Amino acid sequence: MSTATGDRSSAEGLARSTVSARLAAGAQIIGPALSAFWHEGKFGTGEEWQLLFKVRADRYADLERHLLDQHPWKNPEITAVPIAAGSAAYLRWVATTTAPEPRD
Repeated sequence: MSTATGDRSSAEGLARSTVSARLAAGAQIIGPALSAFWHEGKFGTGEEWQLLFKVRADRYADLERHLLDQHPWKNPEITAVPIAAGSAAYLRWVATTTAPEPRD
């Protein structure tokens, strides 16, 4: 799953809040990257910081809600690409780390 922010501080905040809430097993921040885009009918360019999250498919909706609530942009890019294959140990780590806390 991925999203982007306009500055490093926002990216770090989203990474911390997401991983500490166990919505993602880990997050990587890549940037700055130059982006070209259309926004509100105007062409623009700017720096963005991309976040890549390690998340289970069944936790996508929870992570999306969190990002929409915490993201500084009104309409952030939030996309997901399924993992077609991965090492068994890595996939166990993602599953274990992102397991919801037991509810009483």
